[in-house]
Amino acid sequence: MADQATWDAEAYDESFRFVSDHGFDLVRLLDPHPGERVLDLGCGTGRLAAAIAEAGAEVVAIDSDPAMIARARAQFPGTQFPGTRFPALRFEQADGERLDDDLERWGGRFDAVCSNAALHWMTRPEAVLRGVAGLLRPGGRFVAELGAAGNIAIVEAALRDACEEAGVPRAEQPVAWFFPSPAAYAGLLEQHGFAVRALWCFERPTPLEGGAEGLEAWLRMFAAQFLAPLSTADARAVVRAVEDRTRARLWRDGQWVADYRRLRFHAERV
Repeated sequence: MADQATWDAEAYDESFRFVSDHGFDLVRLLDPHPGERVLDLGCGTGRLAAAIAEAGAEVVAIDSDPAMIARARAQFPGTQFPGTRFPALRFEQADGERLDDDLERWGGRFDAVCSNAALHWMTRPEAVLRGVAGLLRPGGRFVAELGAAGNIAIVEAALRDACEEAGVPRAEQPVAWFFPSPAAYAGLLEQHGFAVRALWCFERPTPLEGGAEGLEAWLRMFAAQFLAPLSTADARAVVRAVEDRTRARLWRDGQWVADYRRLRFHAERV
């Protein structure tokens, strides 16, 4: 999550657990086995990494954000605290766009790489895929889910319009996310030495917790880069404008429902 400011990891766990909740389907697709070595790329607060470790795999879980790593270590102590429930679980701060192939650092190559809701924060996908390919053994699998083209399109359009009206031209707004089409991402995988075994693209309308404040909480957590340059008053005005512009399509039965669209794949290192 290269360009996101430090996350509020506690609020992420408390109000946005749906991110990792949806990821358990991904763990089932990964199907980790005892003795395998797995890299969790963009592990957040560690819930999926712990599930993979409980299956008997040796897990190295990385995230670029120090607050996420600190909370993950506190919740799921692994090799940092030998003799605990997760003896083969290790958390490290590392940037997914700058993965090196120092196999000594990583303890050797991995049998699998898993990534849930993190790849779309890494806006240099070629660098990510080069790094993943370098760390996977031949035949190793890469199983991931990320936002697809059209993900949060309604929210993003309203947000960019509101920021422009607040005095931030579109050319100066952040490139916050990478949401590829299925065809584009399949091509990237193949270019970097992967064979695509399965790929799905699907809609996932996602209810947000917090009632009337749910969309504001989402914006302050996941669109912080857009609000950061603004004054407190202007940021509040942008949030209100986004709510007004999206209410007709995203406010349903007393809650906000984000327009998520997901891309999930299973690929193998050739």
